[in-house]
Amino acid sequence: MTTKVTILPDPTINIAWRLDPFVNGEYVRGDGEPLDVENPATGKVIATVRQTSPQQLENAVSGARKAFDSGVWRDPELRRNVLTRMADLLEERAVEFAAALVQEVGTPVALCQPLQIGGPLTLLRYLAERTVIDRTRHLGGDQRPPASQSLIRYEPVPVGAGIGAYNYPLMFVISKACTAMAAGSAAVYMPSPQTPLATLLFGEIARDAGVPEGIFNIVIGGADIGAALSSHPAVGKVSFTGSVNVGRKVMLQAGLNLTDVVLELGGKSAALILPGADLENLALPLHSRYLRNAGQGCQSPTRHLVPRADFDDYIDVSRDAYASIPVGDPWDPSTLAGPLISQAHRDRVEGYIARAEQAGGRVLLGGGRPREQGWFLNSTLIGGVDNHSEIARNELFAPVAIAMPYDSVEEAIAMANDSDFGLAAHVYGPQDQAMKTAEQMEAGTVYINGGGQLRVDSVLTGWKASGVGHEWGDDGLAEFLQAKHIQWTI
Repeated sequence: MTTKVTILPDPTINIAWRLDPFVNGEYVRGDGEPLDVENPATGKVIATVRQTSPQQLENAVSGARKAFDSGVWRDPELRRNVLTRMADLLEERAVEFAAALVQEVGTPVALCQPLQIGGPLTLLRYLAERTVIDRTRHLGGDQRPPASQSLIRYEPVPVGAGIGAYNYPLMFVISKACTAMAAGSAAVYMPSPQTPLATLLFGEIARDAGVPEGIFNIVIGGADIGAALSSHPAVGKVSFTGSVNVGRKVMLQAGLNLTDVVLELGGKSAALILPGADLENLALPLHSRYLRNAGQGCQSPTRHLVPRADFDDYIDVSRDAYASIPVGDPWDPSTLAGPLISQAHRDRVEGYIARAEQAGGRVLLGGGRPREQGWFLNSTLIGGVDNHSEIARNELFAPVAIAMPYDSVEEAIAMANDSDFGLAAHVYGPQDQAMKTAEQMEAGTVYINGGGQLRVDSVLTGWKASGVGHEWGDDGLAEFLQAKHIQWTI
């Protein structure tokens, strides 16, 4: 089930921004400090939102618990109908939401709807259909005295909390809050303070679709509100996407109440190019994969492992690929790579590049800034570094990759797995050999020769420091369910 949205928005679309938290079915004036949201392509303020106060957070969580206890959200047919209506309304307003996301995230308009709208819509429709699945397991009889029978029911946690990153706002609110709602939970969701605008508009979708009061809430804030949410004793599950360091804090905060967590954290995915791979045809898709959304994607393949004999040829075909991936104004339909999210983030990334060069690395392709206005960085491919260098170990979340040669496939597999992260891996080469290689990769997802379309019925999970728990598919929905064994004598 894939939702296709093809109409492009334009900069003249007038968006009536929502500037306040959405709590217990209505927008309430935020009592917290004002928060400016910048357009990363211009550096200018788009809107100023009002953050949630601690008391308003308390109102959101207690209201969510009250709504859950009322039983208003217990009927799976109601949940399916409401979530389906949410998807319909989002699709009807796809152009408006895409325009909002171009402005606050900087995703190019040509990619915004497939990346920022189509995937979330597909997931939302999938979740709607999974609400009515009866997951009860009947274990049958046990004849040992006293004879008995048993079943296992799966019941929702009362309140699920979600905290999202800035790069894919709609995907995160749906994969966290709407997944909790599909399971039967009430949800309290906090978007990244860097990109709250499309999420706040999503409150209108929930309201207009008939989500009962209190079942869906949006709070706005920084680290203090996030900590109060993840450590709240009424929250039964916390789902977080973001950096490893913040993920550790979320786990500790939730651990105060022994609350379970789902953490989708960073990545430093390897792209292992096998001997015999078709360099000419893989270069553009591979580079496009990590340059889209300005490299701000957790599964981006940013460590390129290339047979030493093919290394120079790989750089040559990559040069042509770079030339066909323009960096620029996200409103230009020809742009494929837009700005980074903030000046601070660009400064951080440029620091990594400078230190890599100081340590003996060199920029093989790209580099520098295409313009001074906005937070742009040219696509950059770096060589002359090894797998133990700083730039090879840490996630940059930027349009920057490194290329390293290897002498044997065994060495390449060891290099790919020699990472603190294990979110995704990419293998390119002859199908049979690529399949065997994929089996040895230490990652939650392995893409062979580019993989395919987004599979929301699959599972998104990280190995090692890339995460805990699951998102998407039945595994992701099950994260918001609790098992209950019921046994009776016969």
